[in-house]
Amino acid sequence: MAGSSFPAWSRSVEQCATEFGVDVNRGLSEKIIEKKREQYGWNELKKVDGKPIWKLVLEQFDDLLVKILLVAAFVSFFLTYIDGEQSGENGLTAYVEPLVIFLILIINAAVGVWQESNAERALEALKEMQPEHAKVLRDGELIPDLLARELVPGDIVELRVGDKVPADMRVASLQTTTFRVEQSSLTGESQAVIKTPHAVQLEDVELQGKDCMVFSGTTVVNGCCVCIVVSTGMNTEIGKIQAQIHEASLEEDDTPLKKKLDEFGERLTLVIGVICVLVWIINYKYFLSWEWKGLLPTNIKFSFEKCTYYFEIAVALAVAAIPEGLPAVITTCLALGTSKMAQKNAIVRKLPSVETLGCTTVICSDKTGTLTTNQMSVMQLVGIGPVPGSIRDFYVEGTTYSPYDGGILGWSGILDRNLQTIAEIAAVCNDAGIAYKGTQFRATGLPTEAALKILVEKMGVPNVLAQAKIDQQRDSGEHLSDHSMVKLGCCEWWNLNQNRVATLEFDRSRKSMGVIVRNAIGKNRILVKGAVENLLERSSFLQLKDGTVVPIDDFSRDSLLAKLNMMSSKSLRCLAFAFKEELDEFDTYNGENHPAHQILLDPVNYANLESDLIFAGIVALQDPPRQEVKKAIEDCREAGIHVMVITGDNKNTAEAICREIGLFYEGEDLTGKSFTGRDFLALSPEKRIKVLSGKSGQVFSRAEPKHKQEIVRILKDAGEVVAMTGDGVNDAPALKLADIGIAMGIAGTEVAKEAADMVLADDNFSTIVAAVAEGRSIYNNMKAFIRSCLYLMRSLTCLCLFLC
Repeated sequence: MAGSSFPAWSRSVEQCATEFGVDVNRGLSEKIIEKKREQYGWNELKKVDGKPIWKLVLEQFDDLLVKILLVAAFVSFFLTYIDGEQSGENGLTAYVEPLVIFLILIINAAVGVWQESNAERALEALKEMQPEHAKVLRDGELIPDLLARELVPGDIVELRVGDKVPADMRVASLQTTTFRVEQSSLTGESQAVIKTPHAVQLEDVELQGKDCMVFSGTTVVNGCCVCIVVSTGMNTEIGKIQAQIHEASLEEDDTPLKKKLDEFGERLTLVIGVICVLVWIINYKYFLSWEWKGLLPTNIKFSFEKCTYYFEIAVALAVAAIPEGLPAVITTCLALGTSKMAQKNAIVRKLPSVETLGCTTVICSDKTGTLTTNQMSVMQLVGIGPVPGSIRDFYVEGTTYSPYDGGILGWSGILDRNLQTIAEIAAVCNDAGIAYKGTQFRATGLPTEAALKILVEKMGVPNVLAQAKIDQQRDSGEHLSDHSMVKLGCCEWWNLNQNRVATLEFDRSRKSMGVIVRNAIGKNRILVKGAVENLLERSSFLQLKDGTVVPIDDFSRDSLLAKLNMMSSKSLRCLAFAFKEELDEFDTYNGENHPAHQILLDPVNYANLESDLIFAGIVALQDPPRQEVKKAIEDCREAGIHVMVITGDNKNTAEAICREIGLFYEGEDLTGKSFTGRDFLALSPEKRIKVLSGKSGQVFSRAEPKHKQEIVRILKDAGEVVAMTGDGVNDAPALKLADIGIAMGIAGTEVAKEAADMVLADDNFSTIVAAVAEGRSIYNNMKAFIRSCLYLMRSLTCLCLFLC
């Protein structure tokens, strides 16, 4: 297998190069490549052969009720033909009943075949995630556009911003200070992940912990690096997911309605058999007679014509008892339900899913994008007060990337010098943007930086005339056009006043990013944003409300750290802002030709440049919960539906969000209710069943595809009807395995949508609850119809017995 058993993440770059027989500086030779291709095959996902059409058609008739209707149609056709021969009338109108039954069965079979043929599209969607080309080093030459399918383990690949990763690879070296990859679709993490060439200490670690690995199908969002291919084709993580999707598709169970209809079919068969036999036997004296002589019957007379006549009567009564319209009624009910759900933003891809929703007893929900908005937002702004140690809190409204979404509570509209500094750093020390598509505002670049830009737009600018012009542009809608970047007037104003001449890129050691800026009079400064503890440690001064700079004392540090701890306990992500005015040799820095530029070429020097800072303030950010989710959770409790949260995000964040949406009460002990995926799988099978049998809320964090599948499988084995939500590639196997898979329409990947039974047009958890309510109503209506059929059958049986 292509490196599948070699833990490349816990081995050094040198050990990996030795394992795969490659020189990182030259790449593989053509001779070695041929040997490896024979061993590992092509770097592509295996094509799974679907069922032939003829087999799909036959499977649609492998159903007890359908078989009964087929028999009824043939018998009805035969009886009509016999009657026509006897009466001399054999026109097409005489065959209406059997033809209608045949037509209903053909339509149902066609719908079933169409749904089955669509079922495996998730596997095709996975292939679309893989890039077509890669930049590869072979025999010392860099090939810029090698076909990705030709990669083999040991190939040396270069990745840059915007590239899709063509295989699972070990990072060998960074060519920029930082390297980030967006892998949320694979792991469920809400932020782009920083990658490093340093080995991980543990071999047994979840995907999220493999910081030196990049995975096939993920996207590079920042930086450049060189990697060693370690797994290709079906041995990549995305290949394993394809195998899991295929495996899950083979485990699909009958829907609750299908089970009810099978039960109904068995009863129907029994009742029809009883009717036929009773009617025929009770009328035996009309076609069979005899006389007794002693103990022996004599003079036996049998009329075949009359026997056939009463058999026809018995069969006719049986056919009359069959509800030929049942499939049509069920299909109509489901189709109408589909239409109603579409009006509520729930798009049903498979008709039986409508009634499955009505039977749902457990909802396993993803966190990011379903319970939350999947849009980072600044929730709180902390400025410095008029004296050292004093702090000012401002709470920010809004949960989207729209500049119009809410404002700042308690905001006077006046920017003092301290708030101006915070706004300036947030706008200038920032590489993100906001795009407008359809009716949605979306982040381009890092979500955290996009949220900071929206904060700046809500804060405004200190220049009254400039602010008036910005407000006028917003009112006219000039800054918006579909499929384009949004013109952020306030951010542009700050950037026009400061010329950015150098960037000190983020790295994991100093946990900050800085920019050197020059103002209109040629004065240079460094603006910095980063982790609060790190910036406080490197800050020697504090900027007060009026702009005065004073030495930072222990009391001020303690006050800021206490505020940090309080916000962090609510799972808010905190960033600090600071700046520096005395830059020594960088006071006159103006670009690459300046003598001090050599210092910037080595990132080790960045921490020294970002020392003796002036601390300005803090912002707290969060991917906030949707406002309507809390009410939806309460509705689920009242309806007897058990809600679980399964996410790839970290444990503290998941628990904090669950408390906020009301899944857990404030201060509730989460022992036995909150697990990481690995912790849950480490439990004994009996303990796992016990954990999942609890009816209180539960949360599973750092969950991988295998964890999600195991949870769904245990719940189904326990007799629960499971609805599973998800948006990423990593969710697809569980979506396929669940009784009803629900994908996100906006943030969801095509893989997740194709694996799902239903797609949410608004990515909203409350839409699921509304759809479940609609499904219950439809399911109850269909059960009532089936009960009425059974009641009529019993009545007909009694009537037949009475008449006979």
